[in-house]
Parts: sequence; structure tokens; C-alpha cells
Amino acid sequence: METRPLGNTGLDLSVLSFGASSIGAEFRKIDVPEALRCVNVALDRGMNYIDTAAYYGRGMSEVMLGQVLPDIPRESYILSTKLGRYAPQHFDFSAKRVAESIDISLERMRLETLDIVFCHDIEFVDLDQIVNETIPALKKEVDKGKVRFIGVSGYPMNIFKQMLDRADLDVVLTYNHYTLQNDMALDLVEPCHAKGVGLINAAPFSARLLTSAPLPEWHKATDEVREVAAKAVQLCKDAGTDIAKLALQYSVANESFASCVTGSANPNRVSQWCDWLEEPMDETLVAEVKAILKPIHNWVYAEGRPENNDN
Repeated sequence: METRPLGNTGLDLSVLSFGASSIGAEFRKIDVPEALRCVNVALDRGMNYIDTAAYYGRGMSEVMLGQVLPDIPRESYILSTKLGRYAPQHFDFSAKRVAESIDISLERMRLETLDIVFCHDIEFVDLDQIVNETIPALKKEVDKGKVRFIGVSGYPMNIFKQMLDRADLDVVLTYNHYTLQNDMALDLVEPCHAKGVGLINAAPFSARLLTSAPLPEWHKATDEVREVAAKAVQLCKDAGTDIAKLALQYSVANESFASCVTGSANPNRVSQWCDWLEEPMDETLVAEVKAILKPIHNWVYAEGRPENNDN
């Protein structure tokens, strides 16, 4: 699989990478052996980057990875995890918790080093704490050799613009913001490039909005967004294809992003995504889908503190 450089880190990430939230039963009850097999399938098909978080499955995702990763040569993959969010309403970005969280993540995954650690969903807290306490605490873990690179992740664009201005970061991970429906993450390309910060895109399907699967109960899409997206789904069906295939190909194709992260607890699905990337993208259909989605282009929802959502 093709790789791309991640900013100034010296790391080269596969253009498609494995998001391990699903194998932590974050979205549905899983078949454990099947979910574990997803990791091997992803690596066998050329994905060299795995992303997880202490939050996913409230630790289960990391524990699951700990059943697989110790048997795989450490130099053959790049791993990121996240800290600071531990339950839907439980956030702790204190320096003390940073050190504890990293040690716990390493123990769960039975590893000695983490390639990247992200501050997770920072829009829910005062960004002053991230700048003044969390990032400095993470840098101490870098000095100890437990972490190689540090970054931030979350939803609103505003948090990234602030953090790029205020903190010394290696990586930024944004989700739902470079898809067929939303290209706001393009605003981060130049600021990241200017500072040598790696830029990773996640969630090409926009939490199933750009698939034929029913939306999860927690999805914040309005009735209009759902209706318009359904029209795009139907257009692709009528054309004899799956909008998910088009969505994945489209998000992966942009070379401004080092990688596109998505995950599944179904190994056949993981393999299917790799098959899709080997097929040419239908540019005409992309244009037709984007025309249908135009009424909801760059629709977003509020997440976290109001002051962190001012775009």
C-alpha cells in the first residue's frame, strides 16, 4: 500500500490505516476472535498505522490490541493512542493523569513505546489547560522515551487553529472533516505544512452518513442532512455501486493528508476497503454525488464547549 510522510516526524503512514475503536465494542457487540483478526488483516493488506484510545470501549480497544501486537514485530507498525477522555463525560487532562494514562496504555497493549499520543476531544475542556499543563506533561513522557510524538484530536476546526498557534505539536488528527460532504479540514493543510505538523484524516464515512447502513442512534444529523444523504446513497445504488466505496476512495485520494483512518470489527470489511483502493475512482460519479450533497456541504454540529466551536 502507498505511504505518505507524516509532517516532520520521519514516519511514513499507509494511506489507509486501521482505527481500533470498533474492536473495543464501541459501536456494537463484537465477536472477539473475529475482531482480533481484523488487526492482522489490516497489517497483512498493507496498513502500517493503527489508532486507538484509552476511551474506546473504556480500555477494551487497547486490551484487545494487547492480545495481538506483542506477536508482531514492533518496527513493522506505527501506533497511536489518546488520553484525556475516559468516559462520555469524564475528562482529565492533568499532568498526573497524563503519566498514569500512558503507563496504563502501555500495560494494556503490552508494549514499551507509543509512537503518537493525542490529547483526545480537547473541545470539551479549557484549551489553556491543554497548552499549559497537558502538552508539557506529554513532553516529559517523550523525554522518558515512552512516547515519540504528540498531537491533538477532536471535532471542531477551531480547536486545531488555536492549538497550532499556541502549542508545539507533531501531529493533528481530524475526523468527519474531509469527506464527500465536508472538506473543512482543507483549511488545516497550509497551517500544518508551514509548521511541519503531520495531518491525519479520520472517518471517511462520516459515522455511516455516507454508507447504506442505518445511522447510529447518537448521530447528530438533522432531518435535512439525512434526506439529502439518502439521495446520494440511492444515486450510487442506481449506478451499480456503493457510496461507501466512493467515500473511501475520495478521502484517501487527497495527498494533503498522511493517512485516512477508519475501522471495523469485521475482517472481511477491512479487506474489502483495501480492494476498493485498488480500483479507479469514478470521477463523474463523485461530481454527481457532490452536486446532490451541495445543500448540506460543510454542515457541522456543535461538540464540546461553545467557545471551542467558533469557526
